Amino acid sequence: MARYLQSLRNVAALQRSVALKTTGPQHVQPYLRHSSSLSATVDEDDLPFTDMVLKFAEKATEIVKEKLIVEDKRPRMTDEQKRVEVEGILNLILPCNAVLHVAFPIHRDNGEMDVIKAWRAQHSHHRTPCKGGVRYSPDVTEDEVKALASLMTFKCAMVDVPFGGAKAGIKIDPSKFSVPELERITRRFAMELSKKGFIGPGLDVPAPDMGTGAREMSWIADTYAMTHGYKDINSHACVTGKPIPQGGIHGRTSATGRGVFYSIRSFISESEYCSEIGLLPGIGGKTFIVQGFGNVGLHSCRYLHREGAKLVGVMEKDGSIINREDGIDPKELEDYKLEAGTIVGFPKAEATDENLLTAECDILIPAAGEQQITGEIAKQLRAKVIAEGANGPTTIAAEKILRDKNVLVIPDLFANAGGVTVSYFEWLKNLNHVSYGRLTWKYEKESNYFLLDSVQKSLESKFSGGKPDTIPITPTHDFATRIAGASEKDIVNSGLEYTMERSAKQIMTAVREYNLGLDLRTAAYVCALEKIYGVYREAGITFS
Repeated sequence: MARYLQSLRNVAALQRSVALKTTGPQHVQPYLRHSSSLSATVDEDDLPFTDMVLKFAEKATEIVKEKLIVEDKRPRMTDEQKRVEVEGILNLILPCNAVLHVAFPIHRDNGEMDVIKAWRAQHSHHRTPCKGGVRYSPDVTEDEVKALASLMTFKCAMVDVPFGGAKAGIKIDPSKFSVPELERITRRFAMELSKKGFIGPGLDVPAPDMGTGAREMSWIADTYAMTHGYKDINSHACVTGKPIPQGGIHGRTSATGRGVFYSIRSFISESEYCSEIGLLPGIGGKTFIVQGFGNVGLHSCRYLHREGAKLVGVMEKDGSIINREDGIDPKELEDYKLEAGTIVGFPKAEATDENLLTAECDILIPAAGEQQITGEIAKQLRAKVIAEGANGPTTIAAEKILRDKNVLVIPDLFANAGGVTVSYFEWLKNLNHVSYGRLTWKYEKESNYFLLDSVQKSLESKFSGGKPDTIPITPTHDFATRIAGASEKDIVNSGLEYTMERSAKQIMTAVREYNLGLDLRTAAYVCALEKIYGVYREAGITFS
């Protein structure tokens, strides 16, 4: 025990030593800061993304630390020994474990050669495999990849998905490359990951992200299966978000947007929170604005629209549109964008130069890039609820201002966790080599018909002397739609809904336990940290 505790004392010193060698003394900072204030300053708007995520997590560690010490009931340990262990493990959780930086050449279609830069960060190995998307963006940086990887760790823990966090980024603008060029880049990156041990069904499982989709995931899966994974029967589980014929799963495309919808519904249905922000419970009749009409924004809009909410504004990088009177139909806007390539010019809305992040609405969904809602934006923001469809859209400066204004911020590590949840379902499907529902569909269908027949015969025996077909049984509409049993999509959507509702209840419990008011972000980080801490404590530290 003494040696184990001494190893934990050495963790922070070791991390500072590594940081000193790699980044210089000016960047060396302890991972646990005793001052967890998030006062709004200009500097907090300009913090690097990694530091922003780290500060959010540090605030939660300070809150949860004392509880973890008090709840440790192991005998023959002093309070000081428990404190050393708790702080040591919390120190282990925060930094990024491994980062791969590669640069490789590709031939363009015109014969020229480009050098492509790319990164893959693995934040935590407390659970394996690691999990996180691959984004293609000309603006991606190592800092951004590390921040997104750390966010994935907390996100997975928040929704009880047994993965560590990871992320990848390739520094390209995909619109400036042909499809054959994108395929060469993607396959070469998959090989680089494979050679360095950064991909595999039990090691690290990428997924789609900004600028990528099912096509790119199919290329990665095929490359791995045809090379390093050619002897592995589970090779196609090396990546999720694949097309259905390649082992993908029904419901994955809409999963993140559907999860955003479930997160909003979970909190906006609670009178406890609605009374704090000045809204009536329920989604029906609420107005909402979305920033980013990509996969996440589109599907968030569709599900909110079906529930009776009104889409009044949409922001995109090339323009914004608004229609406060009649609202905007998400399906019609989707069809227009597919044909025109932009939302600008949509005939049933007006173009606007107004910054819709500060426009009047009940619900705002930032579903574009990071750090979009700054302190200055937060001062002018008029929405009552912010559901973070994007990763890290709210800066620390904005967070404090929004909390003071009684704005309910549903944090990214919960709100957009639908994607990784359904990715987990796909990964399990690939390992099991069978579709959800395939083994039970016919049995459930026949059982339901036998049930109806049994009820009919019982009624006829009682009231018509056993004469057949005298008391017909007609199933209700809801039962009739489910009488044939659950399809894969039904099972996936049901599992996602249950996951989001259960996780929302965990956040609400943490809010009450720690008296956090509307600070859902800190409550979500607390929930995640408690779970990750429990894994490390039970497993111990390998070779320490």
